[in-house]
Amino acid sequence: MSGAPTIREALDAAQQATGRIEARVLLREVLNQSDAWLLAHDDALLTAEQAQQYVALVVRRVAGEPVAYITGRREFFGRMFVVNPSVLIPRPETELLVELALQRLPAGAPAHVLDLGTGSGCIGVTIAAERPQVQVTLVDASVAALDIARANAAQWAAGNTTLLHGDWYSAVVSERYDLIVANPPYVAEADAHLQQGDLRFEPRSALAAGADGLNDLRRIIVEAPQHLRADGWLLLEHGYDQATACAELLAASGLKDIFSAPDLAGMPRVSGGCLQG
Repeated sequence: MSGAPTIREALDAAQQATGRIEARVLLREVLNQSDAWLLAHDDALLTAEQAQQYVALVVRRVAGEPVAYITGRREFFGRMFVVNPSVLIPRPETELLVELALQRLPAGAPAHVLDLGTGSGCIGVTIAAERPQVQVTLVDASVAALDIARANAAQWAAGNTTLLHGDWYSAVVSERYDLIVANPPYVAEADAHLQQGDLRFEPRSALAAGADGLNDLRRIIVEAPQHLRADGWLLLEHGYDQATACAELLAASGLKDIFSAPDLAGMPRVSGGCLQG
């Protein structure tokens, strides 16, 4: 892309390396325009500065950097969330966890929710935005992650969110909740996927959890009964092959009505149980 390319020429050149969708996303970022605008103005010339900026973004993507980190945001449950390398990139399969949580939070009914390891805040903030009458506490051990979650909470649910710094339940020692949600690290430390794709750029502390990937899931489940109200629910995202282990841990902790739900790909993705009163 030398000289002053048109939008069409810039996209044609970039998509050879990144694919059509990502090429458009990156050009939208440079021009601050919609896909519809790009299509309607595909013969417009980029300025030299715009072309240079676009090439720089494409180079970063070709080097493997996730598009969400390049643009600084990712859509989740119909809202745009701020992200950076201190937090995991929100993923579509995690929307299942939110959907299952909302099913247990009737519209208009007050409740207290705890989001453990909140990261970007996409889970807890979305619940708070969808259920304004619910009070949601977001906890993370990473100060940098909490800064991102705080920005997202301010954007979407400033009135009914509280952010606390701590390792799992350490920030809420004496509190009990109607619902606890978590998308903790659940990848085995030796898993080859950690060296592939976007995972190479995401915080390892938010991905890996011991030899079998269950270290953090174990802790969250074991301690959950001390922090659930009667008839309160614990809902957890986990790996595709961890549903059986999670069910056993939930049962051992005394939780009832244990279930596992599949994601859009049909893989077991969320498990949960209830502390019956």
